[in-house]
Amino acid sequence: MPPNATAGGQAITDSLISAAAAAAAESEQNPTKLQADSTGVLFEQDAETIDGGLVKDIISMKKADKRKLKLVWRNIILFGYLHVAAVYGAWLMITSAKWQTGLLAFGLYVASGLGITAGAHRLWAHRSYKAKWPLRLLLVIFNTIAFQDAAYHWARDHRVHHKYSETDADPHNATRGFFFSHIGWLLCKKHPEVKAKGKGVDLSDLRADPILMFQKKHYMILMPLACFILPTLAPMYFWNESLMNAWFVATMFRWCFILNVTWLVNSAAHKFGNRPYDKDINPAQNVSVAVLAFGEGWHNYHHVFPWDYKTAEFGNYSLNLTTAFIDFFARIGLAYDLKSVSVDIIKKRVKRTGDGSHATWGWGDKDQPKEEMEDALITHKKSE
Repeated sequence: MPPNATAGGQAITDSLISAAAAAAAESEQNPTKLQADSTGVLFEQDAETIDGGLVKDIISMKKADKRKLKLVWRNIILFGYLHVAAVYGAWLMITSAKWQTGLLAFGLYVASGLGITAGAHRLWAHRSYKAKWPLRLLLVIFNTIAFQDAAYHWARDHRVHHKYSETDADPHNATRGFFFSHIGWLLCKKHPEVKAKGKGVDLSDLRADPILMFQKKHYMILMPLACFILPTLAPMYFWNESLMNAWFVATMFRWCFILNVTWLVNSAAHKFGNRPYDKDINPAQNVSVAVLAFGEGWHNYHHVFPWDYKTAEFGNYSLNLTTAFIDFFARIGLAYDLKSVSVDIIKKRVKRTGDGSHATWGWGDKDQPKEEMEDALITHKKSE
């Protein structure tokens, strides 16, 4: 266990075994096999090495079995319409929509994005920080606007993704290619392993959150209102926008855009970029995704240290809006117990499994070029 892990917490591998044992008759899973099949860590208690990793070799486990995908034509048609509507919405936004409508679309994009990044992802899926009820309520509202399934289900699938990353149990297994990990996984039926492993994940902490459970129970009423109806009616009522502009710009374009930004974390950030923390996994450091997804593109770091509330090593707010959001609410007392990884542990992991692309730590780093040190301008030297 890393030195900064919380003592007394239950490891997700332990909870996998206990949860699977309770549901063994239904899932027909061998509880100990759930632990043996895992290829990643989820919480800090999962780490088996001092630098936050696993002892076993997981490279050979990261693959996908050849199988004929069972297409879900309803989803194919709906997502096809969505993308055509979004393209039309983009055209209307620059040709006929009022500026207030475009501003509303941007505001809803930011709100729904934070509902995913700060809410479903960093708070509920990874428990990287804690939030008092007013912040949890705000994040549930933002999350409902996003319409990426209830936060309870989003967090469940994401926990499975981290525990069985790049295997058949991974809902958007990146080893199946860019298209599959981006949107293809939503256009076909889930692999049986996704459902089987999902039954073994402990979700008791999510079920203990009454705000989360309220959203889950009433999702099919709350989601249409928050994602479709109100964003369409508001421009028509408040600034006399046309129905066409309101629907295709504030609703269709905005929803399609935030969906694709989220999917880029699964696709582009699992393919393009450096891997300074672990060269043996697909997730990579992708600046473009980090900008669009409010800091979720530092993905190599995130899969190595998923319990860090920043999902990144460095606290640059310009490339991590979600961290700024969480830090703001921490300052006013609504977010607390923010977890991060010590510099010492990061150094150990970079040295052991990194690809060598990590930046120098500072002056005098062993990897700092000699020429850089010789050419550096040093002023106000202490007089001898």
